[in-house]
Amino acid sequence: MTTFRAVLSPCIGICQLDDDGLCLGCHRTTAEIARWSQMNDDERLRLMEHVLPQRESNRA
Repeated sequence: MTTFRAVLSPCIGICQLDDDGLCLGCHRTTAEIARWSQMNDDERLRLMEHVLPQRESNRA
Protein backbone atom coordinates (compact mmCIF):
# COMPACT_ATOMS: atom_id res chain seq x y z
CA MET A 1 0.00 0.00 0.00
CA THR A 2 1.27 3.46 -0.92
CA THR A 3 1.16 6.19 1.69
CA PHE A 4 0.85 9.77 0.50
CA ARG A 5 2.04 12.70 2.56
CA ALA A 6 1.24 16.35 1.97
CA VAL A 7 4.16 18.65 1.33
CA LEU A 8 4.57 20.93 4.34
CA SER A 9 5.24 24.64 4.04
CA PRO A 10 8.87 25.81 4.25
CA CYS A 11 7.75 28.73 6.45
CA ILE A 12 9.77 28.99 9.67
CA GLY A 13 8.04 32.10 11.01
CA ILE A 14 10.69 34.65 9.98
CA CYS A 15 8.53 36.61 7.57
CA GLN A 16 10.65 39.50 6.32
CA LEU A 17 11.58 40.31 2.74
CA ASP A 18 15.08 41.19 1.62
CA ASP A 19 15.93 43.76 -1.08
CA ASP A 20 15.37 41.12 -3.78
CA GLY A 21 11.84 40.37 -2.54
CA LEU A 22 12.74 36.98 -1.04
CA CYS A 23 11.61 35.96 2.42
CA LEU A 24 14.54 35.81 4.84
CA GLY A 25 13.08 32.73 6.51
CA CYS A 26 11.86 30.46 3.72
CA HIS A 27 13.51 32.05 0.64
CA ARG A 28 10.21 32.18 -1.27
CA THR A 29 8.98 35.14 -3.30
CA THR A 30 5.75 36.86 -2.30
CA ALA A 31 4.09 35.27 -5.34
CA GLU A 32 5.20 31.78 -4.24
CA ILE A 33 3.98 32.42 -0.70
CA ALA A 34 0.61 33.65 -1.95
CA ARG A 35 0.21 30.74 -4.37
CA TRP A 36 1.40 27.99 -1.98
CA SER A 37 -2.10 26.86 -1.01
CA GLN A 38 -3.08 26.50 -4.68
CA MET A 39 0.06 24.58 -5.71
CA ASN A 40 -0.18 20.84 -6.18
CA ASP A 41 2.29 18.55 -4.41
CA ASP A 42 4.53 18.24 -7.49
CA GLU A 43 4.90 22.03 -7.68
CA ARG A 44 5.59 22.26 -3.96
CA LEU A 45 8.17 19.47 -4.07
CA ARG A 46 9.96 21.07 -7.01
CA LEU A 47 10.16 24.34 -5.12
CA MET A 48 11.29 22.67 -1.87
CA GLU A 49 13.85 20.33 -3.44
CA HIS A 50 15.35 22.49 -6.20
CA VAL A 51 14.51 26.18 -6.09
CA LEU A 52 14.76 26.99 -2.38
CA PRO A 53 18.10 25.20 -1.76
CA GLN A 54 19.60 27.03 -4.75
CA ARG A 55 18.42 30.39 -3.43
CA GLU A 56 19.74 29.57 0.03
CA SER A 57 23.17 28.65 -1.34
CA ASN A 58 23.26 31.88 -3.36
CA ARG A 59 22.87 33.86 -0.13
CA ALA A 60 25.78 32.19 1.63
